[in-house]
Amino acid sequence: MGEHGTGGTVHLLCLATSSGVPLFCRSSRGGVLTRQQLPFSVIGSLNGVHMFGQNLEVQLSSARTEDTTVVWKSFHDSVTLIVLSSEEGTSELRLERLLQMVFGAMVLLVGLEELTNIRNVERLKKELKASYCLIDSFLGDPALIGDLTQCVDCVIPPEGSLLQVQEALSGFSEATGTAFASLVVSGRVVAATEGWWRLGMPEAVLLPWLVGSLPQQAARDYPVYLPHGSPTVPHRLLTLTLLPGLELCLLCGPRPPLSQLDPQFLERWWQPLLDPLRACLTLGPRALPDGFPLHADILGLLLLNLELKRCLFTVHPLGNKEPSPEQRRRLLRNFYTLVTTMHFPPEPGPPDKEDAGHRTQLPRACYLVLGPGMGWQVVALQLGPRQLLLLLSSQSPTHGLRALATHTLHALTPFL
Repeated sequence: MGEHGTGGTVHLLCLATSSGVPLFCRSSRGGVLTRQQLPFSVIGSLNGVHMFGQNLEVQLSSARTEDTTVVWKSFHDSVTLIVLSSEEGTSELRLERLLQMVFGAMVLLVGLEELTNIRNVERLKKELKASYCLIDSFLGDPALIGDLTQCVDCVIPPEGSLLQVQEALSGFSEATGTAFASLVVSGRVVAATEGWWRLGMPEAVLLPWLVGSLPQQAARDYPVYLPHGSPTVPHRLLTLTLLPGLELCLLCGPRPPLSQLDPQFLERWWQPLLDPLRACLTLGPRALPDGFPLHADILGLLLLNLELKRCLFTVHPLGNKEPSPEQRRRLLRNFYTLVTTMHFPPEPGPPDKEDAGHRTQLPRACYLVLGPGMGWQVVALQLGPRQLLLLLSSQSPTHGLRALATHTLHALTPFL
């Protein structure tokens, strides 16, 4: 299992489907954004071969060369996205989901009407610049994983803090007249109202990711479209910084105006909770509260609840052991694409009667020992709607991997 992202290059192209005119090109090398652009002749060839297939009623979705994977995807017969990746171990699943998230980001910040009814290409190019920051965060080396899992990145607040924060959040959202409110730290949801959790995909993933990708500001009033729930009518995303790195997010209509949320109104609800809020600040990349009981061999974990569409992802459970956090993220991302593609079904639920015989053959656990020269181990376990992926040190005995994963899953189940 390779470590994709090491030294490889990713090019993302967006073109108008009818004319083939490029709308933008974004690139990264080794997880770092670059200004490198593909020659127009290459862009034309990539679009031409896709259009040639369509004219013959053949859907070209992906292709591989000796060192590059290419994926095409058209949306609403209006916009075509193409991604080329020379990163080692890149999977088609990852690239397909990247294109889905990129188009979702375009709809979120521009609206579906502008993308499906292109009247002025140059104006659309200018409008799409508003989505570059969010799109670029997918192409870099993200600390989040919702772009790949299509589940909302979450954290586990310290014991006793969640109830206080949840009550304050519910009361504040009721006082402001919106059912959609959440607390976000580093792009991860700490707590949210029932209305916020009912948001569809991909906006449920994109909204906190957007907040985490923007520069820090005391307050924002941001127009957004909901790709699933309201792709043509904009809503307002209000964000208020309660503490540096911890933001209160409200999704609402014309009301309330941002000016109504004055400091005294905020202090009434949140000043009494300063200590619980400060405790949430440390939950950024770690995602787990200090002192949470995890086995010393665990270097990183990914827990998914496929029913709730939420996930918990951390590569910081313990100190500064090797491999680096960047390597851990790449290894877990690669392992997730492997088990999703090869072993575990993408959706939970009881098997159909006709398919019961096949379903019983699906694995419930798998593991790999990474090499050569690394010795780290990865193990995956599926139990009902939950999937747990662990990255473990080389000292962890292979015969104990499943027991360790089962124990960890049971310890985390009450929280997700």
